[in-house]
Amino acid sequence: MSSVYREITPLTQNDCFTLFSRVKEEFNFPLHYHEDFELNFVYNAAGAKRVVGDHVEIIDDYDLVLVGSNLPHGWFTHQCKTRNIEEITIQFHRDLLDDKFLRRNQLSFIKALLERAGRGISFSREIKEAFRPRLQQLTQKGGFDSVLELISILHDLSISRNMRTLSNSSFTSDQFNYYSRRIEKAFEYMQTYYDKEVSLADVAKVVNMPEVSFSRFIKKRTGKTFIESLNEIRLGHASRMLIDTTETISEVSYKCGFNNLSYFNRIFKRKNGCTPKEFRQNYSGSRVFI
Repeated sequence: MSSVYREITPLTQNDCFTLFSRVKEEFNFPLHYHEDFELNFVYNAAGAKRVVGDHVEIIDDYDLVLVGSNLPHGWFTHQCKTRNIEEITIQFHRDLLDDKFLRRNQLSFIKALLERAGRGISFSREIKEAFRPRLQQLTQKGGFDSVLELISILHDLSISRNMRTLSNSSFTSDQFNYYSRRIEKAFEYMQTYYDKEVSLADVAKVVNMPEVSFSRFIKKRTGKTFIESLNEIRLGHASRMLIDTTETISEVSYKCGFNNLSYFNRIFKRKNGCTPKEFRQNYSGSRVFI
């Protein structure tokens, strides 16, 4: 398996989900993972290769997969000969439907679906064909109606028959489950002031900890240093601006708190597997944030 990139999705805490629809000639995004759930529909890509966790499969002309949080995945052109591939991708926060909500009896099937998605789920041919128009129609909806329809889609998928779990139970990637009120406060502060100068001392003060202690604390809790955590937040906002605006890459860099363009380009490519320019070109389609 090649290098796996951590994708910084453009979803913010104010979004419920994002939906991306386009027609493409090939698959060129590297193997990657992200914290958000992803429902990905592909049509007319027979012969393409799909990787989810440790599962590799050659797909036919229909593909529909639900990928859980932090599970590596990717689609690759491989033996696909067509140049008219339809792709609809929905990404939603892993806490969009929180655990207390999912404990209700009426939502037990969705809860089971999302838990199973931690290993990736592929759906039957019948479901793939039936859900194509629903996913296409979702691209035309907005606001509250679109949120209800997404929940409805998840429910109907959860009670469908003949779904397959893809990745092995021994393959685990969810190393990022952490909970701490101090960590939450730190991330809230960084989310608010990402476009400003933010120092370790600033954030340590917010959580009422000495700098050295907080530096060790955030690394232990998240697996990332303070600056890595801050940069990932900034990169998420940069990804959103690259998709949503026509501002230059330099302007995006500075508006997201990066004061050095070459540094921004370097860490963007390291985290996303492509340059900001390539990322913008890759998302040249219809993207909606709800």
